[in-house]
Amino acid sequence: MGDCAIVMKLGEQIDLETHTKVRVVSDYLAEHPFDGLVEYIPAFNSVTVVYDPVQIYRIESKKTTTEHIPYPYNAVENQLKHILESLNEGSVPEPRRVEIPVCYGDEFGPDLEHVAQINGLSADEVIQIHTSGEYLVYMLGFAPGFPYLGGMDKRISAPRKETPRLLIPSGTVGIAGEQTGVYPIGTPGGWQLIGRTPLALFLPEKQPPTLLEAGNLIRFYPISRKEYDQWRD
Repeated sequence: MGDCAIVMKLGEQIDLETHTKVRVVSDYLAEHPFDGLVEYIPAFNSVTVVYDPVQIYRIESKKTTTEHIPYPYNAVENQLKHILESLNEGSVPEPRRVEIPVCYGDEFGPDLEHVAQINGLSADEVIQIHTSGEYLVYMLGFAPGFPYLGGMDKRISAPRKETPRLLIPSGTVGIAGEQTGVYPIGTPGGWQLIGRTPLALFLPEKQPPTLLEAGNLIRFYPISRKEYDQWRD
């Protein structure tokens, strides 16, 4: 991926087996960063490793007395292959669980009734189904801290809006297709909006700067408007 990154493709599907491989590699790089590593970016079925080619070149030049110094890409590729060969795919730690309060409907969830209608449900049934599931954070993307979640019940699926909204407030919970997610910052978007959480998902002053991380398991639970306001205060 250019001259300062490598994409490690660990599977072809979006499934738990591939996600486990992504987590194992990511956890290893977090605990054993090699010299020259800038960052790693886990996704649905890959991990992108960003490195400093100048630093890698200097490291490799000190290892040899000949003029044949490996290109930084080749040096990092060999190191990553060695890591993959030595990893145990069964060493994934227990996932962190996060509970997210949501105030559903009204101005926080203007599309809740629409989602209910197209699925032949009541608004309360949509809320009950949405809060009964446990969701796996496969990856973060699109916006800082935006979780791509797996595990939503197909009974409350809904197509994206034909015309995206220009601004969706931070904390808004939405549905698009068979996925659900939470907008961490104010941004345009085309998802069907069903509620809003008072929790901040993007925390730029902290490390890590996001409430959620890949591998987390989350549950939503309903709160009233009064509870939402108290939480915000």
